[in-house]
Amino acid sequence: PPSEVRSDIEVICEIARRLGKGEQFEYGVEEDVFNELRRATEGAPADYSGISYSKIRAQKGVFWPCPNDAHPGTPRLFTKSFPTESGRAKFFAVKHRPPAEETDDAYPLYLTTGRSLAHYQSGTQTRRVSKLEGITPTAYAEVNPMTAVRLRLQPDHNVRITTRRGQIDVPLKINRFIRTDTVFVPFHWGGNQSVNRLTNPALDPVSHMPEFKVCAARVEPIIGNSPGSK
Repeated sequence: PPSEVRSDIEVICEIARRLGKGEQFEYGVEEDVFNELRRATEGAPADYSGISYSKIRAQKGVFWPCPNDAHPGTPRLFTKSFPTESGRAKFFAVKHRPPAEETDDAYPLYLTTGRSLAHYQSGTQTRRVSKLEGITPTAYAEVNPMTAVRLRLQPDHNVRITTRRGQIDVPLKINRFIRTDTVFVPFHWGGNQSVNRLTNPALDPVSHMPEFKVCAARVEPIIGNSPGSK
């Protein structure tokens, strides 16, 4: 960084000092923090105690667990045994369960959500960076070219995505790597571009994780919309 810019360590230590906790954040450089991590993880499954900056440089990387200075690190876990009473891995048979919402004539596509390259999580940080915002300024939908032809969808035109919980209007992109029965929308936007309002909150019966990643949807062209309009 430029000489006048403080490092993260300096900023954090100064915040701690102003909050009256400076004695708990007496770090000079980043390596001091790493050395504290080494002490804190000693004897733990992810043991860093035998890893140092000099060792990382010499070996061009060290894998944990690495319990002492002479240990080379562990590039691959469980080559001889697993941390169970028998030393063997435990396998559990799992029966396939379909999504809580299957496709039908009214909602013929599977909607799935995920990330775009330029943004992170809700986008509240990355969408404030002008260069990242310029790469992906709005939410969008992606479908297979065969799906676009079948549904008479035009790339760069807005489309309407509807599920049993709501609808959003977003520009369309074509992606030949997507399955023909699927539409993808990134989840970094809120308001009228929030695809999370469309997803299904049905819970897994065991873990109780919500099934946000798949639900039934339909995609329709918006008559009269020009390319790129919002």
